[in-house]
Amino acid sequence: MRLPSAPFAAPRALPRRLRRFRLLVVGCGDVGMRLLEQLAPKLRDAIDVVAVTRRPEQQVAARALGARAIAADLDDRRTLRRLAPFASRVVDLAPPPATGRDDPRSARLIAACGTTLIRRRRTGPPPRWVYVSTTGVYGDCAGAAFDETRPVAPASARAIRRVAAERRLRALTARGAARVSILRAPGIYAQDRLPVDRLRRGTPALVDADDVYTNHIHADDLARATWLALFRGRPGRVYHAVDDSDLKMGAYFDKVADVLGLPRPPRLPRDAVAAQVSPAMLSFMSESRRLANRRLKRELRCRLRWPTVDATLADATAASPEP
Repeated sequence: MRLPSAPFAAPRALPRRLRRFRLLVVGCGDVGMRLLEQLAPKLRDAIDVVAVTRRPEQQVAARALGARAIAADLDDRRTLRRLAPFASRVVDLAPPPATGRDDPRSARLIAACGTTLIRRRRTGPPPRWVYVSTTGVYGDCAGAAFDETRPVAPASARAIRRVAAERRLRALTARGAARVSILRAPGIYAQDRLPVDRLRRGTPALVDADDVYTNHIHADDLARATWLALFRGRPGRVYHAVDDSDLKMGAYFDKVADVLGLPRPPRLPRDAVAAQVSPAMLSFMSESRRLANRRLKRELRCRLRWPTVDATLADATAASPEP
């Protein structure tokens, strides 16, 4: 069930000199394409957007929205040579590789944009860069509620790779080469990104005593937050890109099941669940945390269109056709 993206308007408070500029969007998966959709009314007249993706279908979709598309692969530095002229503003949505403890993709992207970073440092304000990371960098927090001042403690290999990318990008700010803001995003969902297959398979959830707190963000709200961070994000600053929901994982699955008319997942103790899910899924079910989003609201002045899971599911219910 796919709903139209939210209407988008660039912040009216922006100075006129900033209403025509180049923007490099690296990684045009779901969130990247939603950002292009939100910017579409501005692409031809106010914003020159260059979408970087290795997938031909995403290149076609980006061009259809009015963006330019560059076929590039962050695993092949030879394909990145054309990026430097567009690197005055960058939204980096590309994930790290699936293995290892580092993120060489971020290193290659920085190297590819190096001439622009050096030139701007000498002649004008540094480029603005927004990197979308993950809340998984905190590891298991035993359900604690906290803000962005909490130190990272990555437990999984994927989170370790994200921390490596964050540190590499924040070093650009320390050197004065770029103004990098980092958005740490949790489980990204939308009306068409609900755990339907999981519910249909009957994959178990944890009993309440073993369950973990999870955080959520609607994909459209995350796309908008990346845009706002380009202008309002402070250099070297971390922002929790999370909504206002305060849910355990099992409660989230129950709510989605109820809305979609599917059976709620069976609840089992952790040992029994571990025997039925993949190690990767079990790792998600082993980390409990509740993240504050005050910086997102106060500093980025981001008004969430879907502030809670309930709001999203109510919207999904209203948009569903009558049986």
